Amino acid sequence: MLLSFGIIILAGMAAGALFRAAGLPGIIGMLGVGIVTGPFLLNLIDPSVMGISSELRQIALIIILIKAGLSLNLSDLKKVGRPAVLMSFLPACCELLGYFILAPLLLGLDHIEAALMGAVLSAVSPAVVVPRMVRLIEENYGTEKSIPQMILAGASCDDVFVIVLFSAFTAMAQGGSAKITDFLNIPVSIVLGIILGALMGITICMLFELSFRRSHKIRSTSKTVIILAAAFLLMSSEALAKPYVAISGLLAVVAMACVVRLRTDKKVSSRLSEKFGKMWIPAEVLLFVLVGASVDIRYTLEAGGMAVLMILAALVFRAAGVFVCLLGTELDLKERIFCIIAYLPKATVQAAIGSVPLSLGLPCGKAILSTAVLAILITAPLGALGIDRTYKKFLVHKNTASDAKN
Repeated sequence: MLLSFGIIILAGMAAGALFRAAGLPGIIGMLGVGIVTGPFLLNLIDPSVMGISSELRQIALIIILIKAGLSLNLSDLKKVGRPAVLMSFLPACCELLGYFILAPLLLGLDHIEAALMGAVLSAVSPAVVVPRMVRLIEENYGTEKSIPQMILAGASCDDVFVIVLFSAFTAMAQGGSAKITDFLNIPVSIVLGIILGALMGITICMLFELSFRRSHKIRSTSKTVIILAAAFLLMSSEALAKPYVAISGLLAVVAMACVVRLRTDKKVSSRLSEKFGKMWIPAEVLLFVLVGASVDIRYTLEAGGMAVLMILAALVFRAAGVFVCLLGTELDLKERIFCIIAYLPKATVQAAIGSVPLSLGLPCGKAILSTAVLAILITAPLGALGIDRTYKKFLVHKNTASDAKN
């Protein structure tokens, strides 16, 4: 097992660095390492590691969602208003509709399986989008109209919305039929997830404040461990409560992180965000290498043509959704095109949940995982390169905008 972890981390980091040096997202190299070293090619990863890969991927997803919650400024979401709220769910719904229509025609799936595939593939990637929007905010590109703030807030909520839908559609696929109660569970799980996460966040902040008053200051590293452990408890609560009531564990994790950000000193929340950013470095490698290792490349190549066509067609549905969200705003055509580009990349969520249907033994599992990997390989570089190459041309620098007003 130790040898396998050594191969995963060293080879994954090396491949990621090479791809980043070439101007491509490092996650593509990590996926490649997983495919090559996985059981379907060189078989260099110990079966015991593959046996716990789903848990490791879930931990990685928890880390990036905590990071997103600590980075999410709710005042930015309020400032942008209606477009940011719409961006939280409408593009994902439009893309999911695309898969719902196209997957039965192109891949022969039934409509429940097509909806499940759409739920896996409709989430935008925080691993690609979040760091780039943070950089745009720091460089003051598009900030005059709060464009990066809108994308950052919308993308963070988009992931949670899609993951909740994924939970509902997974239950339907396992049961073989759709019930109205499954859809009613969506708002219930959202509300309960937010409440549970907020309560956990308040409890953690009270603990931090109490220790400070008693001169037993908790170090940032210890706070990070406490928050991560609390996130594990929130995720476990979803499974424990499942027989009785629906709770979104991942939404609870984001809500907890948002409350911690709001109720703690700005310097403290920044340090915590930095800590989780550092934790994301090895977590990202494990996530993408292991998801690559789970892919039977033979099946992916076999399903490639129709799957690629479906992915590209579904992106048109997504672009239409983004365009509708921006109707009535002050954004010009270039800025709207930039928002469409920024909402293209898939990676983190697809890597984390793409293999779940296969692990549950669903007949559509291989098709969903293979399509998810193809979506990452196509859209992650497309979105990352698109953002990097267009933001200086399509967005107005804040100083330039101020000069123009004067």
